Amino acid sequence: MKAFVLFGVALAGLSAPALGASTSVYLTRPDEPQAITVKGVGDGRADDSAAIQQAIDAAAKTGGAKGGIVFLPSGRYRVSRTILLRSAVRVFGIGKTRPVIVLGDNTPGFADGVAAVVSFTGDDQYRSGKPPIPPPTTRPFDPNVFDATQTTFYSALSNVDFELGQGNAGAVAIRFRVAQHAFVRHADFHLGSGLAGIYQAGNECEDLRFFGGRYGIVSEKTSPAWPFTLIDSEFEGQRDAAIREHELGLTLVNVAIRNTPVGIEVDRGYSDSLWGKDVRFENVSRAGVVISEEKSVFTQIGFDNAVGVNTPTFALFRDSGKTIAGQGSRWQVKDFSHGLKLPALGTTGGYATEFTMGPLTRTPARRAPAIRSLPPVREWANVRLAGAKGDNSSDDTAALQRAINAHRVVYLPMGKYRITDTLKLRPDSVLIALHPDLTQITLANGTENYAGAGAAKALVESAKGGNAIISGVGLWAGAINPRASALIWKAGEASLVNDVRIHGPVVLADGKPTGANEPGARMDSQHASIWVTDGGGGTFAAIWTPNGLASSGFMVSDTKTPGYVYELSAEHHLKNEIVLRNVQNWQFLGPQTEQEVADGVNAVSTEFHDSSNILFANYHSYRVTRTAKPMDTAVRLFNSGDIRFRNVHVNADNSFAHCDTKGCGTFARASKYAFENSIKDYTRRQEVREREFAKLDVPAAPATAATESAVPVTPGIKKLADGFYSVAGGAVDAKGKLYFIDRFHHRIHGWSQEEGLSLLTDTPLDPVNLAVDRSGDLMVLSSAGIDATVYSIDPAHPEQARPIAPTATRSRGGAATLLPVNVYANGEFADRLDPKTYEFPPLSAFFLNKMGEAKAQEYVSPDGSLVLPAFRVWNQSTSDNLGWRWSDSLDAYGFVSGKVGERVFLTNASENRTYSGLVGAGGQLTDLRVAADRGGESVVRDAAGNLYVANGQVFVYDPSGTLQRRIDVPERPLQLLIGGADKRTLFMLTHHALYAMPL
Repeated sequence: MKAFVLFGVALAGLSAPALGASTSVYLTRPDEPQAITVKGVGDGRADDSAAIQQAIDAAAKTGGAKGGIVFLPSGRYRVSRTILLRSAVRVFGIGKTRPVIVLGDNTPGFADGVAAVVSFTGDDQYRSGKPPIPPPTTRPFDPNVFDATQTTFYSALSNVDFELGQGNAGAVAIRFRVAQHAFVRHADFHLGSGLAGIYQAGNECEDLRFFGGRYGIVSEKTSPAWPFTLIDSEFEGQRDAAIREHELGLTLVNVAIRNTPVGIEVDRGYSDSLWGKDVRFENVSRAGVVISEEKSVFTQIGFDNAVGVNTPTFALFRDSGKTIAGQGSRWQVKDFSHGLKLPALGTTGGYATEFTMGPLTRTPARRAPAIRSLPPVREWANVRLAGAKGDNSSDDTAALQRAINAHRVVYLPMGKYRITDTLKLRPDSVLIALHPDLTQITLANGTENYAGAGAAKALVESAKGGNAIISGVGLWAGAINPRASALIWKAGEASLVNDVRIHGPVVLADGKPTGANEPGARMDSQHASIWVTDGGGGTFAAIWTPNGLASSGFMVSDTKTPGYVYELSAEHHLKNEIVLRNVQNWQFLGPQTEQEVADGVNAVSTEFHDSSNILFANYHSYRVTRTAKPMDTAVRLFNSGDIRFRNVHVNADNSFAHCDTKGCGTFARASKYAFENSIKDYTRRQEVREREFAKLDVPAAPATAATESAVPVTPGIKKLADGFYSVAGGAVDAKGKLYFIDRFHHRIHGWSQEEGLSLLTDTPLDPVNLAVDRSGDLMVLSSAGIDATVYSIDPAHPEQARPIAPTATRSRGGAATLLPVNVYANGEFADRLDPKTYEFPPLSAFFLNKMGEAKAQEYVSPDGSLVLPAFRVWNQSTSDNLGWRWSDSLDAYGFVSGKVGERVFLTNASENRTYSGLVGAGGQLTDLRVAADRGGESVVRDAAGNLYVANGQVFVYDPSGTLQRRIDVPERPLQLLIGGADKRTLFMLTHHALYAMPL
């Protein structure tokens, strides 16, 4: 093995690494009867590709379930083609030495482009029958391979090393495109001439070491756009950079980078939310971190304790050339933040770079690993030997408890272990499984001990204090057990909860669907799924808790014991995903929440009650794009303070790959119903409307609550009407009268100074966006039908809707073209790394390409004065009851219009910038230019050329693009229009009210 390490480094032209040979984590085979063992030669010469693939394919069908476990014994396994790691299959290396997957010198297909040795794959997510974008990294290329997506769960690779031989410049060891509960752990990558160790990263990785190669990790945004967390890992001797990435939501914990030009490089033209805790840069010649797009709200860079040794530059700002130099040969950055900083609650942000830095007299020792090691396999006591059956019908409570009482370390082979009472862990208990979907501890519906009203009762409960561990286990509390809490944790700071899945209504039991649709079951009917309380603390890593039957996914209460949460995914709850009550001294790094349609439209992401000294970093709060109900805020604060928010991302946009009857492709989508605010403080009565920012410090909680709202309002703003569900899609006629839509109620309203608020129609024709033609009729874009529908309404006879059929695009003389005022364009899903130049196209290119497309068909108003290009409509469902239908025109808050050759203004949500462009044939926009450095929901231009941009408040820019002032609105403005009889009234549509002010 020593010779192997030297060989791997020699390929990179470097001296031997300071790091020693790898150590096997699983020295012996776990007692897992259903696991498949690879039957390869393992001598480093024979081609073992077929043997490894055969084992993975067999495991993918273990027991008829999805996924399985593969054991790869010690050996050197040469491969000559891409190994496809199927969805939900986990591969574990076993034996006295780690098995090594070897790509021999000059392997055909790996010399150029990007070619994966092991590729994590996915499933036919939308049942289309063919992959929309087969991974281009498969060798040999196979058009029938499904790429991993946001529904690729549980896949993993652990305790396996990689060696890439010479002449493989395009090789990447792993294409790691995954969603929740997937990982790569305990792996060394000897990359030699190769491109990278990991390409397209996702979810979470631990204990990785990268030697040589052009890069250690190269990645774009993860498949579900959730954060990616790398823990306890090291990089040595990369030729260009240890990590090259963009939009990855990269969280680093205890990572060392040595002997390379650049530590972390954010690609040119892109941003990222990057957070590093305990990061070391040793002999990094050019810069520890290269920051791009430094004046973008999506650029959020932060460090908590970064150490440099012989690293002259800590940070290099690519676009401006500004640098932050290290102080001497040894230095420490105690804290660093660059990006949009909020001075306080209730304020808007400005860009700032803030840090505390100083020299060191000696190099500090590296910290202990953030994730504790599991005990050796020889200590794992199999619960089957204690009589547990795991057949999902026998009562395994007594057998499991006997095993826990008798053994410090207990192992659960794959199976479903039904219990009827709480399993009580010892203070030093270690409870281990290897697949949290195929190994579950479950409750039957209506289990007596969990029935009725009463205090929370756990499936598994730790002893108070102590250093217990639970790893790789799934917990399912059943659909009808109102006292259930899946895991109640009271263990101490040294304890660990890792790779634990809380199952929810989608779980299959006894071959039949179970969940919220069962008679007697209801959402929000159980206690918190994971509840840390009574002085509990510890480390929580790679947790997925999406059970909407529970009151929350992750709750912490009544503790001052420090807690460290890494890569938590809390989703699909009715009220809130994460709750803190009377908590101090906790850190959440890379937490992600998601609110779904059926179970999350009334939920907030996180609630704080009476809590302090809390850090939330790389925090992603997401509402699904098919959401069709407004919600006021992502975070609620009650009597809480001393909270540090770092790198906050609140959104409701995404992209996906899909096939339908019109073909396959990728497209960007954006909901109109992201959280209106990122934070609301109910004690201070303040709110934060910035949804993307790098830094906000919430001070200690006030002694008394505020009695009046502190939300600023600009004098002169008047509320014209309110009580709406959600209004948008407005337009103004030639006389200045405003028309707008309350979509949920199918209502088209009018407003004028003379008439006030009026109702034009509430015929259920699914109106979305309006325009007014030269004759005064309304042209209405509707979401009715599989594709969009367009019709015309005469305001004098609103009951008579006249459908408008699409026709071929052609020159329409002096007609005005309608375009969406806000567009989301992001290059997700398809690999964007150019296989020849190894460069990514800038993010702006996707917006420019999208707006440069001419549409083949168009809708023309009856009088010929308006043309609406027929934007492609994508459907994920034939039903509209969940709003699974998107197009750029349907997603917009309204339209802008201009004749061919005229300049119009619109916003690009994926960059948060406002652009202008010249209208061309078929809805093309050319000569696109940045008009303002803020984008948002909409923009309107007055007669003097001033721009009014809705982005939390209304920002006013002069014709040169210089910010002049801000208009503060009582609620978040969504669509802006200028009208009124004098054409000098600024209408501001919010979800629930209509406001106006004179210009």
